[in-house]
Amino acid sequence: MSNTGALSAMGGLFQESTDDRVIPRKQVVSWAFWDWATQPFNSVLLTFVFAPLFLTSKWMLPPDVAVLPDDAPAKVSALAQLSSGYGWATAAAGILILLLAPVLGQQADRTGRKKRWLLVFTALLALLEFALFFTQADPVFFWYGALVLAFGAVVSEIAGVNYNAMLVQVSTPKTIGKVSGLGWGLGYIGGIVALTIVVALNFANWFGMDTSNGLVYRLIAVGCGVWTVVFAIPLFLNVPEQPAFRADAPRVSFFRSYVVLVKDIVRLYRTHRSTFWFLLASAIYRDGLAGVFAFGGILAAAAFGFSDTQVIVFGIAANVVAGISTILAGRLDDRFGARAVIIAALTGLVVFALFVFFGYAGGTSVFWIGGLLLSAFVGPAQAASRSLLARVTPEGMQGEIFGLYATTGRVASFISPLMWALFIGWFGAVIWGVVGIALVLLVGLVLLLFVRLPKQP
Repeated sequence: MSNTGALSAMGGLFQESTDDRVIPRKQVVSWAFWDWATQPFNSVLLTFVFAPLFLTSKWMLPPDVAVLPDDAPAKVSALAQLSSGYGWATAAAGILILLLAPVLGQQADRTGRKKRWLLVFTALLALLEFALFFTQADPVFFWYGALVLAFGAVVSEIAGVNYNAMLVQVSTPKTIGKVSGLGWGLGYIGGIVALTIVVALNFANWFGMDTSNGLVYRLIAVGCGVWTVVFAIPLFLNVPEQPAFRADAPRVSFFRSYVVLVKDIVRLYRTHRSTFWFLLASAIYRDGLAGVFAFGGILAAAAFGFSDTQVIVFGIAANVVAGISTILAGRLDDRFGARAVIIAALTGLVVFALFVFFGYAGGTSVFWIGGLLLSAFVGPAQAASRSLLARVTPEGMQGEIFGLYATTGRVASFISPLMWALFIGWFGAVIWGVVGIALVLLVGLVLLLFVRLPKQP
């Protein structure tokens, strides 16, 4: 069956490659370090430090509201409005990713300029991190910070399209899992190291520096930008640009790329319907998985009253737990099957999300228990989803199907932020955002239960 062109280059490269290719170790490690380089944007800025402790905190409240007790209705409502506003900005970013990322990735496949575009978007991500320095501790700067972070999420995702597409040139069919895992693992470790540095600086009281006007958080953003620049350099020095897989492929305009993408999805529905439905179900629950980490720090700070240091320590613990559980889940995947692991993980996520919601009155101990258990289920669900798709993908369609897997994930990337913002807006308290995320996970789980995939030996 011929490809219409969308996201098929990866499969083609593997079909023509031989298993005995030797990939220089320097290229593999340099490629993987890009995950390390960009992880602080996600773990430090989006999840555990800048967004929850500065952008959606009392720093951005009017002075007369900020000094009120934490349980004062006016303060609770004002913090909820910040969290909801940030959720709306993140949802808008998800829609922009949906509109841009799939076709930009498709264009990169055709032109063979993945490394060039990765350089452009990595540099832009670093510039946006530096731009966060100008987010002052004043309510008038809230939307500036929220929009810079949201645009950073778009840039990071588009950069990731090109980064992931380069995986095939630093691996073989026999080593792709190992190399992919190396990047994923370095990302987790990078997040842990970056958060640990922030904790150390907090304990050192920033060496007596004047930390008024949110200067600490603004300097952290600058530090993340420097981190991104320094640790991304090895990839651009040591990994060569891969030429276009099909130099004779017809050029497709930006808007025509959307037509090509739709044709690919329609063709998949007609020829491999069970795989199509799995892609749909996984797109929804994977967005729920992303939401667990995206809003975990905000929930800890705004709903459970975690101090700055507590949020960061929780972030370190969450990354450690997620990394360990993901490794252990691989063995369960081989023994019980990927689908069973996904169903168990999603069930656990829904249960413990509701545990956090209904146990809210129990205070910080509830979030420590529920939050870490939620973190433990996220990685296994992500890893097993990739494993399951690999098992049910028809021979010769690996590149295209995994491309559509990534694309459908981007299609749904606005759902969790939207549900987070809507539930907080409807009920006026940050804790209700948990229900929105749980609902996304539950819908994905129910859809998965109805998917009938081919039996595997």
